[in-house]
Amino acid sequence: MNSKPAGLAAIVLTLLSIQILDPAGVAGDITGVCYGRNGDNLPSPEDTVAFYKSNNIEAIRMYEPFPDMLDALRGSGLSVAFGPRNEEIETLAQDPAAATDFVAIWILPHLNDVDIKWITIGNEVFPGEIAPFVAAAIRNVNAALSNSGVTGIAVTTVVSMNVLENSYPPSASNFLPDLTETMTEISWILSETNSPLMANIYPYFAYASDPEQISLDYSVFKSETPVVVDGDLEYNNMFAAMIDAFNAALEKINAGNVVVTVAETGWPTEGNPPYTSVDNAMAYNLGILSTCGGSTPMRTPRRPETTVDVFLFAMFKENQKQGPVEQSFGIFEPDMTPVYDLFCY
Repeated sequence: MNSKPAGLAAIVLTLLSIQILDPAGVAGDITGVCYGRNGDNLPSPEDTVAFYKSNNIEAIRMYEPFPDMLDALRGSGLSVAFGPRNEEIETLAQDPAAATDFVAIWILPHLNDVDIKWITIGNEVFPGEIAPFVAAAIRNVNAALSNSGVTGIAVTTVVSMNVLENSYPPSASNFLPDLTETMTEISWILSETNSPLMANIYPYFAYASDPEQISLDYSVFKSETPVVVDGDLEYNNMFAAMIDAFNAALEKINAGNVVVTVAETGWPTEGNPPYTSVDNAMAYNLGILSTCGGSTPMRTPRRPETTVDVFLFAMFKENQKQGPVEQSFGIFEPDMTPVYDLFCY
């Protein structure tokens, strides 16, 4: 998924007391928001970081290491995820010196004042020509971090539901046969380094592709009763079922201890009515977040002991993305006015 803002000072003052939303929601230990740059009217990095902080957003995911944004993040306290561009992965896999350079350029200069928590090697490159290089690239970047004395940064990759052969019911899920060997190697690396597998989870696309079989309530956290019964496990929202499909697939390759982090999830407001709408997007994202005054970490039926970190997609509407649906996932307009009221005032 990947100009000066009007009234910034007033907006920031208004939002200083915002709390993220609903004890009935499903926020994990960390709730972040993805930041893309496919727009020609987006706020400056400095204003963007201030806006994240004024909304009490805990983490930011970038799709490449933007130098100006890394500078703006200095001292912010935001947890940060980013990685190399997909086209750089093969070189990182084949040349350990390239991994050393990546760490020297993008990690070490920011280590003391930017809270880098995740390095993502590949965004949705499975299946594809780049996929076979991801494991070696992860190993080389991990080695470069270790050789530089850096600890506490998880090196991982971001996958989509396309890596799964089946996801219904969740317990039947497994990785595609052609990807099983690669995903096993990657998952064992993640297990060894206590790093999560990151996944892009989008009930919207499943619902919009088959609205006769998939209910809106199940898709946007409005179902009050189980919709999917999977043995002893019951699901009243598709989001948790999709995460547990990954958990089941990981168990089948003996990597059940690898935690799934949601690298992207969201709902568009325009472009494909009636499935895209402000009401649907707000209902979905309210289901992800926790409401004013408290928070209940999300735990899926298959992993009731494990909380789930989540990155919403995305902070701003991006007018240079392809098509009206992709352009309308933003929670805020580029001038920082809300597309809908997701946060408490």
